[in-house]
Amino acid sequence: MRSTISEILLAGPRGFCAGVERAIDIVELALRVCQPPVYVRKEIVHNRHVVEELRAKGAIFVDELDEVPDDATVIFSAHGISPEVRQEAVQRGLRVIDATCPLVTKVHLEAIRYARENYSIVLIGHQDHDEVIGTLGEAPDRIFVIASAEGAEKLEVPDPNKIAYLTQTTLSVDDTRDVIDALRRKFPKIHGPSRDDICYATQNRQAAVKRLASDVDVLLVIGAANSSNANRLVEVAQTAGTRAYLINDVGDIRPEWLEGVRRVGVTAGASTPEVLVTETVEALRRRDVAVREVHVVEEDVRFALPPELDKIARERGTPLPTRPAARQSL
Repeated sequence: MRSTISEILLAGPRGFCAGVERAIDIVELALRVCQPPVYVRKEIVHNRHVVEELRAKGAIFVDELDEVPDDATVIFSAHGISPEVRQEAVQRGLRVIDATCPLVTKVHLEAIRYARENYSIVLIGHQDHDEVIGTLGEAPDRIFVIASAEGAEKLEVPDPNKIAYLTQTTLSVDDTRDVIDALRRKFPKIHGPSRDDICYATQNRQAAVKRLASDVDVLLVIGAANSSNANRLVEVAQTAGTRAYLINDVGDIRPEWLEGVRRVGVTAGASTPEVLVTETVEALRRRDVAVREVHVVEEDVRFALPPELDKIARERGTPLPTRPAARQSL
């Protein structure tokens, strides 16, 4: 069947965020400066292509620390870990490099502060997501995980006057608005994070999809099935009335999705490498098909590398490249 596509619109920003770039850099640099083998607990980011590429370079991915030999080097993923996991690593003498996204660390610190002040903490997010599991570990007896307004309405806490909420960083303002509104109706004195705590990347990628949705017949979102932010991009487009599909790579595209389609939108989750976007565009493009980028904002956020990695590099006489610090205060 002859293609009817006349234009491909690329969302901007898309793909890697600063936290993901930092996490991948940490693994690649660790492979250069550490004594092999280098272990990584869980997927460093939720993308199979990224994980396989790092595995090919020598990283060994494990689910739990009991798979890591004593005295080895282990990297914690960008999603963060619980204090229990951190303590296990210390007790076993593992050399730890923490690749937790600084914005996730910020949520952990808020949870610790509220717990010390005897607040009940509502964590808005998905119970089985690695980030939520790690945050929950900071104060399991004080944190309540909910994912919907219905969950907020049913929630009961010891003291309604001492309650605060936090959110999974891969959820945007739009994702959590109904839940937060329900919480505020039920608990008028609830405390919440400032807007500075919201993940800029989640917001920006969803804003780009909103901008793109009305201009395309179908949107392809490149990302892993277990990537929360990629799944949210699909939902954002569908809410706007645009057909949208999550694909792991170009091989997942079904011809029937594109039947009669003139304009195709393409975006990528925050853990998706740009090479997968390029491959998708090349597969869709024909001689007379135009490709246009639609930008809503330019991103220049960078996060510094963890000090423990710099320490290892200096011990081995291999200084790390300097990176600019984040614009957002931590």
